[in-house]
Parts: sequence; structure tokens; C-alpha cells
Amino acid sequence: MIKKKSLVQQVADDIYKMITEDKIFAPGEQLPNENTLSSRLGVSRATLREAIRILAAQGVLDVYRGRGTFISPDIYTLNDIGLESMERVRVHLKDLYEARLLFEPEIASIVCRRASDAELKKIFEVGAEVEKVILAGKDRTEMDSEFHKILVKASHNEFLQRLFPIIDKSIQEAIKLNGCKLPSEDLLAKDTLRDHALLMEFLKKRDAVSARNAMSIHLHHIITNLNINSDDEPIF
Repeated sequence: MIKKKSLVQQVADDIYKMITEDKIFAPGEQLPNENTLSSRLGVSRATLREAIRILAAQGVLDVYRGRGTFISPDIYTLNDIGLESMERVRVHLKDLYEARLLFEPEIASIVCRRASDAELKKIFEVGAEVEKVILAGKDRTEMDSEFHKILVKASHNEFLQRLFPIIDKSIQEAIKLNGCKLPSEDLLAKDTLRDHALLMEFLKKRDAVSARNAMSIHLHHIITNLNINSDDEPIF
């Protein structure tokens, strides 16, 4: 049985169509203000905001506080790699992490073989910053994402460098949209400290097999602490 689209999803689809098919808005262009756009679409500002949040999670829009909402300059680049920013897929948070499990452990292995000494040094520096943030009890989301992004960059795989930000952004927005709670935040923080330290130790030794295993364990710890299972509701 096909579920009927919610109003919010329909509005998100309409905006996407205005960009990609009707060419009303171009990459890098700013969207009209909320009053103008909600009136044009015939919906409330609250509904429009939710639709924009979905499109931002999918990499279609970039939202800047105090500046406005802009069409992502990379929107057609994302389409070119066949993902279409995931805009037509009802993605489970579980599926997003399973996708990471498919390639991030191998990235850790590749980094051991391809990364320059300077790139490894940068990874260790960012890893140290993540540790500082965790020990200070602060939100580590941004720094942790940066740690994984810099690993992907050091793999020198252009496709994965374009893929990872899409998945990472979708995960972060999915958690926000669904109000996901971390029942074991202290445990997850401890796991992250230990996992990152272990991973960096193997990267330092350029031990590709152990680095792959360390990344796999790290992602499994995240999945366990997020309490992700096959019964999760789709995020989009």
C-alpha cells in the first residue's frame, strides 16, 4: 500500500520541482522570504519551514541564520552522482548508518595506504580537538563530523568525498527532525574517545587491516547507542 504524501513532503517536492524542473530558482540563488514563498505555495509558514528543513537535510538548500535560505550550488553535482540528494527516498536512519558501514571502514584502510604524513598529522590534530570537546562536556557533533570528513578527504577518492557530506548531513538533520535521544550519551562519549584513539593509533602505524576493523567497531558503537533498529520510522 502506497502511503499518501504529507503536506510538508508535498511542499518540499514542489520547491524541488521549482528548482530542478521549472528552473524558477538557480543554484546559489536565495529563496524568497517566508511570507512570499508560503503565500506563493498556499501553505502556512510553519509548513514551509518544515519543508525547508527536509530539503536542507537532503543537501538541496543551504540555510544561513540571519542571511536566509539559498539553493545549494552543488545541487546538480549531487544529481550527477546518481543520488538526487535522496529527495525521493524515505530513508531510515538505520539505512544511513548501514551505508556508512559499507564504505567508512574501507576508507580507514585506504587512508593508511594513501594519506601523506601531513594529512595524517591533520587527522590527529582534529582527533585531539574532538577529545577536548568531549572531555569539556560540549556538543561534539561538528568536530566529530569534521574528523570523519577529513578521513574521507585523505582517501583521495573523489566520489566518496562527494558522497559522505550528503549522508552525514542527512543523519544530523534526521536526528534533529525526529528528536532522537541518546539513552547512553556518557557511554557513547567514552566509546568515541576510545574508538578514535584506537583508530588513530592504527593510522599512525599505517596498519590498514586494524584501522578498518577499528572504524567498523566505532560505527557499531554509534548504532548501538542510538538504539537504531529495523522498526525505526522513515525520516523523510
